Amino acid sequence: MPQATPAVTRLRIDEGADGQRLDNFLLKLLKGVPKTHVYRVIRSGEVRVNKGRAAADTRLAIGDEVRVPPVRLADRSAEPAAPPREFPVVYEDDQLVAVDKPAGVAVHGGSGVSFGVIEQLRQARPQARFLELVHRLDKETSGLLLLAKKRSALTALQDQFRSRETGKTYAALVQGAWPASKKVIDVPLHKFLTAEGERRVRTSDPEQGRRSITLVKVAKRFAGFTLLDVTIKTGRTHQIRVHLAHEGHPIAGDEKYGDFALNKALARGEALPGRRFDRMFLHARLLRFEHPASGETIELEAPLPSDFQALLEVLPS
Repeated sequence: MPQATPAVTRLRIDEGADGQRLDNFLLKLLKGVPKTHVYRVIRSGEVRVNKGRAAADTRLAIGDEVRVPPVRLADRSAEPAAPPREFPVVYEDDQLVAVDKPAGVAVHGGSGVSFGVIEQLRQARPQARFLELVHRLDKETSGLLLLAKKRSALTALQDQFRSRETGKTYAALVQGAWPASKKVIDVPLHKFLTAEGERRVRTSDPEQGRRSITLVKVAKRFAGFTLLDVTIKTGRTHQIRVHLAHEGHPIAGDEKYGDFALNKALARGEALPGRRFDRMFLHARLLRFEHPASGETIELEAPLPSDFQALLEVLPS
Protein backbone atom coordinates (compact mmCIF):
# COMPACT_ATOMS: atom_id res chain seq x y z
CA MET A 1 0.00 0.00 0.00
CA PRO A 2 1.17 3.57 -0.57
CA GLN A 3 2.79 5.29 2.36
CA ALA A 4 2.38 8.96 3.27
CA THR A 5 5.31 11.22 4.02
CA PRO A 6 5.11 13.41 7.16
CA ALA A 7 2.92 16.48 6.85
CA VAL A 8 5.85 18.62 5.72
CA THR A 9 9.51 17.73 5.27
CA ARG A 10 12.22 20.39 5.42
CA LEU A 11 15.58 19.40 4.03
CA ARG A 12 18.90 21.25 4.14
CA ILE A 13 20.98 20.96 0.96
CA ASP A 14 24.51 19.63 1.46
CA GLU A 15 27.38 18.99 -0.95
CA GLY A 16 25.66 15.89 -2.34
CA ALA A 17 22.89 17.98 -3.96
CA ASP A 18 24.80 21.22 -4.54
CA GLY A 19 24.11 22.48 -8.07
CA GLN A 20 21.30 19.97 -8.75
CA ARG A 21 18.04 21.04 -10.37
CA LEU A 22 15.06 21.11 -8.04
CA ASP A 23 13.01 18.67 -10.15
CA ASN A 24 15.84 16.12 -10.35
CA PHE A 25 16.42 16.43 -6.60
CA LEU A 26 12.74 15.70 -5.89
CA LEU A 27 12.46 12.86 -8.41
CA LYS A 28 15.37 11.11 -6.69
CA LEU A 29 14.02 11.87 -3.21
CA LEU A 30 10.44 10.82 -3.97
CA LYS A 31 11.05 7.54 -5.76
CA GLY A 32 7.77 5.90 -6.65
CA VAL A 33 5.91 9.20 -7.06
CA PRO A 34 4.79 9.84 -10.67
CA LYS A 35 6.76 12.57 -12.45
CA THR A 36 3.53 14.39 -13.29
CA HIS A 37 2.71 14.70 -9.59
CA VAL A 38 6.20 15.97 -8.72
CA TYR A 39 5.98 18.69 -11.37
CA ARG A 40 2.44 19.57 -10.26
CA VAL A 41 3.46 20.24 -6.65
CA ILE A 42 6.36 22.38 -7.91
CA ARG A 43 4.08 24.44 -10.18
CA SER A 44 1.49 24.84 -7.42
CA GLY A 45 4.05 26.37 -5.09
CA GLU A 46 3.77 23.60 -2.51
CA VAL A 47 7.52 23.02 -2.85
CA ARG A 48 9.48 25.94 -1.43
CA VAL A 49 13.17 26.83 -1.53
CA ASN A 50 14.23 29.16 1.27
CA LYS A 51 10.52 29.85 1.93
CA GLY A 52 9.90 31.08 -1.60
CA ARG A 53 8.35 29.57 -4.71
CA ALA A 54 10.82 27.93 -7.08
CA ALA A 55 10.77 26.64 -10.65
CA ALA A 56 11.60 23.09 -11.67
CA ASP A 57 14.94 24.23 -13.12
CA THR A 58 16.03 26.10 -9.98
CA ARG A 59 19.60 25.17 -9.08
CA LEU A 60 20.03 24.22 -5.43
CA ALA A 61 23.00 25.41 -3.38
CA ILE A 62 24.61 24.29 -0.15
CA GLY A 63 22.59 25.57 2.80
CA ASP A 64 19.30 25.97 0.91
CA GLU A 65 16.19 24.77 2.74
CA VAL A 66 13.71 22.80 0.63
CA ARG A 67 10.15 22.39 1.87
CA VAL A 68 8.58 19.16 0.58
CA PRO A 69 4.79 18.77 0.92
CA PRO A 70 3.15 15.49 1.96
CA VAL A 71 2.95 13.00 -0.93
CA ARG A 72 2.04 9.34 -1.27
CA LEU A 73 5.05 7.06 -1.66
CA ALA A 74 5.05 3.46 -2.88
CA ASP A 75 5.79 0.95 -0.13
CA ARG A 76 9.24 -0.43 -0.96
CA SER A 77 9.71 -2.43 2.20
CA ALA A 78 9.21 -5.71 0.32
CA GLU A 79 11.90 -4.90 -2.24
CA PRO A 80 15.25 -6.61 -1.63
CA ALA A 81 18.01 -4.29 -0.44
CA ALA A 82 21.12 -4.13 -2.56
CA PRO A 83 23.90 -6.20 -0.98
CA PRO A 84 27.05 -4.15 -0.30
CA ARG A 85 29.72 -4.88 -2.85
CA GLU A 86 33.00 -3.31 -3.89
CA PHE A 87 34.27 -3.71 -7.45
CA PRO A 88 37.90 -3.77 -8.66
CA VAL A 89 39.11 -0.16 -8.50
CA VAL A 90 41.26 1.02 -11.42
CA TYR A 91 41.57 4.63 -10.24
CA GLU A 92 40.24 6.67 -7.33
CA ASP A 93 40.68 10.09 -5.76
CA ASP A 94 38.44 12.58 -3.95
CA GLN A 95 36.62 13.47 -7.20
CA LEU A 96 35.90 10.15 -8.89
CA VAL A 97 36.32 6.41 -8.90
CA ALA A 98 36.76 4.12 -11.92
CA VAL A 99 35.91 0.44 -11.49
CA ASP A 100 36.32 -2.62 -13.69
CA LYS A 101 32.72 -3.81 -13.98
CA PRO A 102 32.26 -7.55 -14.47
CA ALA A 103 29.92 -8.81 -17.17
CA GLY A 104 26.45 -9.82 -16.02
CA VAL A 105 26.06 -6.92 -13.57
CA ALA A 106 23.77 -4.02 -14.45
CA VAL A 107 25.07 -0.52 -13.73
CA HIS A 108 21.82 0.40 -11.94
CA GLY A 109 18.48 -1.06 -10.96
CA GLY A 110 15.40 -0.89 -13.20
CA SER A 111 13.72 -2.80 -16.03
CA GLY A 112 13.34 -5.93 -13.91
CA VAL A 113 16.73 -5.55 -12.19
CA SER A 114 16.51 -4.81 -8.46
CA PHE A 115 19.96 -3.26 -8.14
CA GLY A 116 23.23 -2.71 -9.95
CA VAL A 117 26.74 -1.39 -9.45
CA ILE A 118 25.69 2.02 -8.14
CA GLU A 119 23.29 0.66 -5.51
CA GLN A 120 25.78 -1.95 -4.31
CA LEU A 121 28.62 0.56 -4.09
CA ARG A 122 26.46 2.96 -2.08
CA GLN A 123 25.69 0.16 0.36
CA ALA A 124 29.38 -0.73 0.60
CA ARG A 125 30.31 2.92 1.17
CA PRO A 126 27.70 4.33 3.58
CA GLN A 127 30.07 7.18 4.46
CA ALA A 128 30.05 8.48 0.86
CA ARG A 129 28.00 11.67 0.72
CA PHE A 130 27.72 11.54 -3.06
CA LEU A 131 28.15 8.76 -5.61
CA GLU A 132 26.67 8.85 -9.10
CA LEU A 133 27.22 7.15 -12.46
CA VAL A 134 28.97 9.31 -15.04
CA HIS A 135 28.04 7.01 -17.94
CA ARG A 136 26.65 3.52 -18.52
CA LEU A 137 27.64 0.11 -19.81
CA ASP A 138 25.37 -2.69 -20.98
CA LYS A 139 24.81 -5.39 -18.40
CA GLU A 140 26.59 -7.91 -20.66
CA THR A 141 29.61 -5.63 -21.24
CA SER A 142 32.59 -5.71 -18.89
CA GLY A 143 35.18 -3.02 -18.30
CA LEU A 144 35.76 0.55 -17.21
CA LEU A 145 32.90 2.36 -15.50
CA LEU A 146 33.31 5.88 -14.15
CA LEU A 147 31.50 7.25 -11.08
CA ALA A 148 31.65 10.75 -9.59
CA LYS A 149 32.13 11.43 -5.88
CA LYS A 150 31.17 15.11 -6.13
CA ARG A 151 28.39 16.82 -8.06
CA SER A 152 30.87 19.26 -9.61
CA ALA A 153 32.87 16.29 -10.92
CA LEU A 154 29.71 14.65 -12.26
CA THR A 155 28.62 17.68 -14.28
CA ALA A 156 32.14 18.32 -15.61
CA LEU A 157 32.64 14.71 -16.70
CA GLN A 158 29.17 14.39 -18.21
CA ASP A 159 29.82 17.57 -20.21
CA GLN A 160 32.95 15.91 -21.59
CA PHE A 161 31.02 12.78 -22.55
CA ARG A 162 28.26 14.81 -24.21
CA SER A 163 30.73 16.89 -26.22
CA ARG A 164 32.67 13.74 -27.23
CA GLU A 165 35.85 15.01 -25.61
CA THR A 166 36.49 11.63 -24.02
CA GLY A 167 38.04 8.52 -25.56
CA LYS A 168 36.25 5.20 -25.00
CA THR A 169 37.80 2.16 -26.64
CA TYR A 170 36.37 -1.35 -26.50
CA ALA A 171 37.83 -4.74 -27.36
CA ALA A 172 35.41 -6.78 -29.47
CA LEU A 173 35.86 -10.21 -31.01
CA VAL A 174 33.74 -10.46 -34.15
CA GLN A 175 32.87 -13.25 -36.52
CA GLY A 176 34.73 -13.39 -39.82
CA ALA A 177 37.55 -11.40 -41.40
CA TRP A 178 36.96 -7.69 -40.83
CA PRO A 179 38.06 -5.69 -43.91
CA ALA A 180 41.05 -3.51 -43.04
CA SER A 181 39.65 -0.71 -45.22
CA LYS A 182 36.49 -0.45 -43.09
CA LYS A 183 37.51 2.05 -40.43
CA VAL A 184 34.41 4.21 -39.94
CA ILE A 185 30.77 3.19 -39.48
CA ASP A 186 28.43 6.18 -39.83
CA VAL A 187 24.93 4.69 -39.73
CA PRO A 188 21.90 6.13 -37.88
CA LEU A 189 20.38 4.04 -35.08
CA HIS A 190 16.78 3.86 -33.87
CA LYS A 191 15.50 2.42 -30.58
CA PHE A 192 12.29 0.38 -30.51
CA LEU A 193 10.42 -2.16 -28.38
CA THR A 194 9.77 -5.72 -29.46
CA ALA A 195 6.31 -7.29 -29.19
CA GLU A 196 7.46 -8.68 -25.83
CA GLY A 197 8.36 -5.19 -24.63
CA GLU A 198 12.13 -5.69 -24.87
CA ARG A 199 14.30 -2.72 -25.80
CA ARG A 200 16.18 -3.16 -29.08
CA VAL A 201 18.08 -1.01 -31.56
CA ARG A 202 18.25 -1.17 -35.35
CA THR A 203 19.89 0.77 -38.15
CA SER A 204 17.58 3.21 -39.89
CA ASP A 205 17.36 6.16 -42.26
CA PRO A 206 18.59 9.57 -41.05
CA GLU A 207 15.06 10.92 -40.61
CA GLN A 208 14.04 8.23 -38.13
CA GLY A 209 17.33 7.44 -36.39
CA ARG A 210 20.06 9.38 -34.64
CA ARG A 211 23.45 9.76 -36.27
CA SER A 212 25.91 7.26 -34.77
CA ILE A 213 29.64 7.02 -35.49
CA THR A 214 31.93 4.12 -34.64
CA LEU A 215 35.65 3.89 -35.43
CA VAL A 216 37.16 0.44 -35.99
CA LYS A 217 40.75 -0.79 -36.01
CA VAL A 218 41.92 -4.37 -36.47
CA ALA A 219 43.94 -5.49 -33.43
CA LYS A 220 44.55 -9.13 -34.41
CA ARG A 221 43.25 -11.66 -36.91
CA PHE A 222 42.34 -15.27 -36.22
CA ALA A 223 40.88 -18.06 -38.34
CA GLY A 224 37.19 -17.19 -38.53
CA PHE A 225 37.40 -14.22 -36.13
CA THR A 226 38.87 -10.72 -35.82
CA LEU A 227 39.79 -8.90 -32.62
CA LEU A 228 38.90 -5.22 -32.97
CA ASP A 229 39.63 -2.00 -31.13
CA VAL A 230 36.40 -0.03 -31.34
CA THR A 231 36.11 3.64 -30.39
CA ILE A 232 32.71 5.32 -30.22
CA LYS A 233 32.26 8.96 -31.18
CA THR A 234 28.58 8.89 -30.19
CA GLY A 235 27.17 7.06 -27.20
CA ARG A 236 24.02 5.38 -28.45
CA THR A 237 22.35 2.39 -26.85
CA HIS A 238 23.87 -0.91 -28.15
CA GLN A 239 25.79 1.16 -30.74
CA ILE A 240 28.83 -1.09 -31.12
CA ARG A 241 26.79 -4.28 -31.15
CA VAL A 242 24.36 -3.09 -33.83
CA HIS A 243 26.98 -1.38 -36.00
CA LEU A 244 29.26 -4.40 -36.11
CA ALA A 245 26.36 -6.76 -36.81
CA HIS A 246 25.13 -4.38 -39.54
CA GLU A 247 28.50 -4.76 -41.27
CA GLY A 248 28.09 -8.54 -41.27
CA HIS A 249 30.51 -9.21 -38.39
CA PRO A 250 28.50 -9.69 -35.17
CA ILE A 251 30.20 -9.87 -31.80
CA ALA A 252 30.90 -13.42 -30.59
CA GLY A 253 28.41 -14.40 -27.91
CA ASP A 254 26.00 -11.49 -28.47
CA GLU A 255 22.56 -12.93 -27.66
CA LYS A 256 20.60 -9.97 -29.06
CA TYR A 257 22.34 -9.14 -32.33
CA GLY A 258 24.76 -12.02 -32.88
CA ASP A 259 24.92 -15.22 -34.91
CA PHE A 260 22.83 -17.56 -32.79
CA ALA A 261 24.19 -20.76 -34.35
CA LEU A 262 27.77 -19.63 -33.68
CA ASN A 263 26.90 -18.58 -30.13
CA LYS A 264 25.42 -22.00 -29.43
CA ALA A 265 28.46 -23.77 -30.88
CA LEU A 266 30.79 -21.63 -28.75
CA ALA A 267 28.75 -22.26 -25.60
CA ARG A 268 28.75 -26.02 -26.17
CA GLY A 269 32.44 -26.18 -26.96
CA GLU A 270 31.75 -27.30 -30.52
CA ALA A 271 33.28 -24.29 -32.30
CA LEU A 272 36.56 -24.68 -30.41
CA PRO A 273 36.93 -28.23 -29.06
CA GLY A 274 37.69 -28.22 -25.38
CA ARG A 275 36.81 -24.55 -24.87
CA ARG A 276 33.35 -23.31 -23.91
CA PHE A 277 32.51 -19.64 -24.21
CA ASP A 278 29.03 -18.45 -23.36
CA ARG A 279 29.03 -14.66 -23.07
CA MET A 280 29.49 -11.59 -25.23
CA PHE A 281 33.07 -10.67 -26.11
CA LEU A 282 32.86 -6.90 -25.56
CA HIS A 283 35.06 -5.14 -23.01
CA ALA A 284 35.50 -1.42 -22.26
CA ARG A 285 39.28 -1.54 -22.04
CA LEU A 286 40.41 2.09 -22.37
CA LEU A 287 39.02 5.38 -21.09
CA ARG A 288 40.59 8.81 -21.54
CA PHE A 289 39.28 12.09 -20.10
CA GLU A 290 40.34 15.35 -18.47
CA HIS A 291 40.35 15.30 -14.68
CA PRO A 292 37.41 17.48 -13.53
CA ALA A 293 39.52 19.33 -10.93
CA SER A 294 43.08 19.47 -12.26
CA GLY A 295 42.42 19.34 -16.02
CA GLU A 296 45.09 16.65 -16.32
CA THR A 297 44.56 14.04 -19.02
CA ILE A 298 43.76 10.72 -17.36
CA GLU A 299 44.07 7.49 -19.34
CA LEU A 300 42.85 4.31 -17.69
CA GLU A 301 43.03 0.73 -18.92
CA ALA A 302 41.31 -2.44 -17.77
CA PRO A 303 42.94 -5.68 -18.92
CA LEU A 304 40.91 -8.28 -20.76
CA PRO A 305 39.04 -10.66 -18.44
CA SER A 306 40.70 -14.01 -17.91
CA ASP A 307 38.08 -15.93 -19.93
CA PHE A 308 38.63 -13.57 -22.89
CA GLN A 309 42.40 -14.12 -22.67
CA ALA A 310 41.89 -17.87 -22.48
CA LEU A 311 39.66 -17.84 -25.57
CA LEU A 312 42.15 -15.81 -27.61
CA GLU A 313 44.94 -18.21 -26.65
CA VAL A 314 43.16 -21.18 -28.25
CA LEU A 315 41.91 -19.41 -31.39
CA PRO A 316 43.87 -20.59 -34.43
CA SER A 317 45.66 -17.87 -36.40
